[in-house]
Amino acid sequence: MPDWNLSRVGDSTLVIEFEQKIDPAINDRVIALALKLRSIGQVGIQDIVESYCDVTVHYDPLETDVAVLTRDLKTLAWQGGVADIAGRQLVVPVCYGGSYGPDLVAVARFGDCSTGDVIERHTSVAYRVYMLGFLPGFAYMGSVDESIAMPRRATPRLGVARGSVGIAGNQTGIYPSKAPGGWQLIGQTPLKSFDASRPEPFLFRSGDTVRFEAIGENEYRRQTR
Repeated sequence: MPDWNLSRVGDSTLVIEFEQKIDPAINDRVIALALKLRSIGQVGIQDIVESYCDVTVHYDPLETDVAVLTRDLKTLAWQGGVADIAGRQLVVPVCYGGSYGPDLVAVARFGDCSTGDVIERHTSVAYRVYMLGFLPGFAYMGSVDESIAMPRRATPRLGVARGSVGIAGNQTGIYPSKAPGGWQLIGQTPLKSFDASRPEPFLFRSGDTVRFEAIGENEYRRQTR
């Protein structure tokens, strides 16, 4: 029996699902399958989207041979393997607390610790980028230290500033643009995780490793000039 499931969603989408949990090994299989499918270059495929444990393939039903695409997906899933690329190691500077991280105190209260402890625990982990979604360039990273893995806010904010660094359960992430959001905001980075004017608009890719580094307000302002 396969440890994955392939299903058709509507008339222009196929989804292949692996075990539904946040796990680096499963995510490796997802990234590998997506990369191999892209290398095939089948006519009519419009987009290939990888998530934590799924690969979603959007195609033009008038141009794509669905039977061939289905066969290819099954073959790649049976082959297994991991992505033949080395994820990049990235360091992200963050100004924690105050107006930059309005929920830092609440996260400390949740973790029964000091705000300094929250910062230390958040910066001591090497986070894996599992997927991009929600907004262009929004990277879902994990896993956050369980002691500070505070759930999302009961009522989302209508506007979260670009660069805000948040926690939502065992996930952490950076808002690439101003948007509504319910993550617990603990700081802000001067880096732009999405910039349409760059040759490569997205700062992060699935499979990257990210470490956060605490900086002071003066350094934050210097880097945002």
